[in-house]
Amino acid sequence: MSLYRNAVFIAKGLREFGQSGHVKASKSFNTEDLNVDASAESYMITGANSGIGYSTALAIAKKGGTVHMVCRNKERGETAQKAIIDESQNMNVHLHLVDMLDTRRVFQFATEFVDEDKQLNVLVNNAGVMFGSLEFTEEGLEKNFVVNSLGTYVLTDTLIPLLSKNENPRVITVSSGGMYTMKLDLNNLQSRKGSFDGTFTYAHQKRQQVIMTEQWGKKYPNIHFYSMHPGWADTPSVRTSMPGFYKRFKNMLRTPDGGADTVVWLALSKAALDQANGQFYLDRKAQSLHLTFAATKSSEEEHQQLMTSLDEIAEQFKTTSST
Repeated sequence: MSLYRNAVFIAKGLREFGQSGHVKASKSFNTEDLNVDASAESYMITGANSGIGYSTALAIAKKGGTVHMVCRNKERGETAQKAIIDESQNMNVHLHLVDMLDTRRVFQFATEFVDEDKQLNVLVNNAGVMFGSLEFTEEGLEKNFVVNSLGTYVLTDTLIPLLSKNENPRVITVSSGGMYTMKLDLNNLQSRKGSFDGTFTYAHQKRQQVIMTEQWGKKYPNIHFYSMHPGWADTPSVRTSMPGFYKRFKNMLRTPDGGADTVVWLALSKAALDQANGQFYLDRKAQSLHLTFAATKSSEEEHQQLMTSLDEIAEQFKTTSST
């Protein structure tokens, strides 16, 4: 990451990504956008037991939506499920135990969900990780890549036929403003080359998610695809994965609810359906995908190759069921 990109990114973040940026932006929000009844629709949210995922699940449950929480840890998932039911008084909150690090299990879960022909109107890809060291799965894949890129791809791709059965289905992927600092590198999707840095790896995968969203939006115009930046929010993952960042900026971070606001708006509002497909959002507005003069743009051919690469990697997990 160049010094220029980093400097421009931090400057933009100080203006827009913190709590003050959200407060300023919220002055132009239409309060009627979220005055909706979601009781006829079904929502799947990954990483729904804490942080932005929890805030999203709770907000949707309060609107009456059926919520499918996809979580890794049984105890934390059940605790969050109970808290959401208690506060929302919505009993249609369901817990599914899926470790996004287990790609075969992700595919199995999504396939079973489709085969059971359950209703699904909105998918929120929220789960993410940031391992600070270079670690690999049993299949030899880099762990950050498996959760952030491959998991998002496999879950979304497998659920598309089910989503397509409904009117105005939506897919929202929680990316990060960190993607502004990275250019797609097809030769290093799994951060095997050069010195490893968890923050840069995470940012590169968030760039991949934004490109996935663009490509899906072109391929499936009947589904509304969005990626978004929640801003700099005070979540458990930020505290544990980025302690230096948290220490430096903790007094200006958004609340989890503030970070989740745009996810909820994209998932529930009719206004979001009027937006162009495949865009990247912050505070309910579509944003540029690149910083000025940051040299992070890549070609359409490279974007298509990313999708091909993900599909080829994913294929190996579709042949054998999880044991």
